[in-house]
Amino acid sequence: MDDRSLPSLGSSRTPGDRDRSNESARARAWPVARHPRRDPLAPRAPRRLPTRLARRSLSLGVDIGGTKVAAGVVNADGVVIARAQRSTPATDAAAVEETIVGLVREFSAEHRILTVGIGAAGWMDTSGSTVLFSPHLAWRNEPLRATLEARLGRRILVVNDADAAGWGEYRFGAGRHVSRLACITLGTGIGGSLVRDGQLERGEFGLAGEFGHQIVVPEGHRCECGNRGCWEQYASGNALGREARGLARAASPVAHRLLAAAGGEPETISGALVTELAIEGDPASRELLEDMGQWLGIGLANLAAALDPGRFVIGGGLSAAGDLLLEPARRAFARHLTGRGFRPVAPIVTAALGADAGLVGAADLARVSARSRR
Repeated sequence: MDDRSLPSLGSSRTPGDRDRSNESARARAWPVARHPRRDPLAPRAPRRLPTRLARRSLSLGVDIGGTKVAAGVVNADGVVIARAQRSTPATDAAAVEETIVGLVREFSAEHRILTVGIGAAGWMDTSGSTVLFSPHLAWRNEPLRATLEARLGRRILVVNDADAAGWGEYRFGAGRHVSRLACITLGTGIGGSLVRDGQLERGEFGLAGEFGHQIVVPEGHRCECGNRGCWEQYASGNALGREARGLARAASPVAHRLLAAAGGEPETISGALVTELAIEGDPASRELLEDMGQWLGIGLANLAAALDPGRFVIGGGLSAAGDLLLEPARRAFARHLTGRGFRPVAPIVTAALGADAGLVGAADLARVSARSRR
């Protein structure tokens, strides 16, 4: 068995149900096996943590996104007691590695860190050792876990960043007590995760949850993944910035506040700036967010048809817009939901942990993994 078995937390299944689950489904859950294969080049895994020590232990979570690397020391209750942030050197894999190593060493010098979890913006293999591909970073078949373990001399857990965020919300945030949870992270692109009966669902090859790359507009905008018309090209930070820049370049009179905030330089307008101006009341920015919300709702309706979750949790930097984004998303979701009028409607809510969801989830997964190892 490889590194894919996650101890179930809060499962609603009966023992009989669990006995009837097939072995391959259990093997595909994240993050580690109860008896993982020993890598002779990796540092020796720690012994199982005693219960009292595990409850008091501190875990470090590192969340690597397309534009920033956020790190935080997290206690067993999911509370971040120290944090730091760096810019992501997106075009240099070695520089990303150096940033991670520096943050781990910095926090380890100040706190008793027993476990370390990394949430990486990329597609992971089933063992959690290699980042196969990242649309927004320079990783291509990057052996990230082995590299970090060799440099730091300790065991490291590496997960997809959206999986980490979804786990954080399931354990400590807006997804608690939900047996089927879909978490969408709106940042540079769109990340996604699905928690089912207390386990992260990762798929046969470890690539489940790449919701942002469902095709919503055939032959639409070109995506960094290589396809055209992906959902994240219409409902992400990059998409919001692109539309705002187009409005500004056209010298539209409604874009005067956008241009003023950007110092008259349309190419510097970002999705984060549009969100900030929308919250302040700028009509053009609010209109752009409403358009994006409609695309968000259409994609969520597709996911509801395929996955039927009990709740959608929307996180990432753009979730700061709150109902300016989610209200048009809810309307579009209700309009496009298959079987509408004759089925329950999953609520769409904002992530409770905000920007901390990824680092909290990565830290907690590392802690859960350490407690489950023998």
